[in-house]
Amino acid sequence: MSEPVVAVVVAAGLGRRFGGTKPKPTLRILGRAVVAVAVEGLAAGGCTDAVVVINGKVSGAFKAALAGSPIPVITTPGGDTRQQSVQRGLEVVRTHPRLSKARVVLVHDAVRPMMPAYVVENVIGAVRDGAVAVTPVVPVTDSIRVVPNGDESENEPFDRSKLRAVQTPQGFDLDVLLDSHDRMARDGIEFTDDVSACEQNGHRVTLVPGSRMGMKITEPADLTIARALWRVRASLGHHSGKRFWRQWRKELGR
Repeated sequence: MSEPVVAVVVAAGLGRRFGGTKPKPTLRILGRAVVAVAVEGLAAGGCTDAVVVINGKVSGAFKAALAGSPIPVITTPGGDTRQQSVQRGLEVVRTHPRLSKARVVLVHDAVRPMMPAYVVENVIGAVRDGAVAVTPVVPVTDSIRVVPNGDESENEPFDRSKLRAVQTPQGFDLDVLLDSHDRMARDGIEFTDDVSACEQNGHRVTLVPGSRMGMKITEPADLTIARALWRVRASLGHHSGKRFWRQWRKELGR
């Protein structure tokens, strides 16, 4: 059996900014749950297994949404923060007899469901080529102004050509990520993305091109945009698995 490539999919957030009574990952994009679309894209990009960290209060909704997954899925309850949720997902990987043999592990936000498969492939490829902490990024397109003291009456421009917006899935050497999370937990250090944890432990972060299609669903307007974009799928015909994701890449580009 080939070495597994495991995706830890973070889907435990309460989505307070979004509103409503259902977790964002269980909302629908043209009849399919956001989390299910995310897992299918990861599978098309080369992941062999997924550990989906969920809101335990609605575990039934997640299990129903993931019932048709193209790869094996293990669900586990999340923590109070994203950091804790990733740690719980990694603990599943660490203790699982087969998944613990992985060298490459990805961490992905379920609310980025439309990331094209080629980005996933490139992240995995970078880790296999020797990088230990990899993240996809896109250039910042808006003009940026800095408010040094929090007072908007005092502001100054910033050269946006130096900025990149960070996306997921982020890819890692499993041992490096486990060690970095353990150290951060031991020292009580908080972080918002996993490459930062590795960087604080002395590891270099490698950047690969991301995609505008990897947008994050944060507010209701984002879901409306995602649904509009996903109608491209219907216009192409209903394809499943890798065949569809190749077509998605062709039609929408990089």
